Amino acid sequence: MEKRLYKNPDNKVIGGVCSGLGEYFNMDTTIVRIIFLILFFGLGTGVLVYLILWVVMPDKPTYIQ
Repeated sequence: MEKRLYKNPDNKVIGGVCSGLGEYFNMDTTIVRIIFLILFFGLGTGVLVYLILWVVMPDKPTYIQ
């Protein structure tokens, strides 16, 4: 099965980007959110990267049973 990167609407705070990245890389979502905060306050690029990923990443498909 092919692994794909999706926004996760089930565990989202703003857009689901961090939870999607955490799921893809098998990391805790909180760690991914902390990395984005460090990028934002340390380098000033966290918001730009987040916004780009928010636009580019597709939503996780939902299956209705």
